[in-house]
Formats: sequence, structure tokens, C-alpha cells
Amino acid sequence: MSSPEPQPITQRELRNDSGEIMRRLDQGEAFVVTRNGTPVAELLPLRRRRFVSAESAVAAFRSAPSIDAARFRSDVDRFVSQDAAPRA
Repeated sequence: MSSPEPQPITQRELRNDSGEIMRRLDQGEAFVVTRNGTPVAELLPLRRRRFVSAESAVAAFRSAPSIDAARFRSDVDRFVSQDAAPRA
């Protein structure tokens, strides 16, 4: 599901109607602020964090396939260096 296109608003609208714009951000709307017709900024609503209880997480993973620890370690070692060399 894609979000709707951000609505353009002028710098003056942002200044004069900031309370209304903040309420609309809270409702998920996004805006592109323009100055003299040129886009200068985006105002995007923050993504809300969702709490997931431990019971829900355990239930979700209960039917997940088990992991072979040795095979997992082998896969990690094949793709990721474990050397303690300093970064350049």
C-alpha cells in the first residue's frame, strides 16, 4: 500500500497554519513546503512504534523452522569476516 503524494504548501501557509498542518501530520498526511514556487522541504509524519508483547512474539515464532546452529555459523563465516582488523 503506497501513501498518497505529499501535498504542496507554501512557506506562508506553514507559518500561518502550523497548528492545522501539525494535526494533519498526526493523521498521516505529508507535505512539500515551497518557497517562491520551488520545493524546499518535506514534512513527513513519524512512523509510530508498535508494541509487541513477548507472548505475541513467541507465538509468531513458534511455527518457524528450527535453525541448525552449525550451518548458520558456517553461512555467516562464509559471508562476513570475523577478523578483528581495524577499519581504515
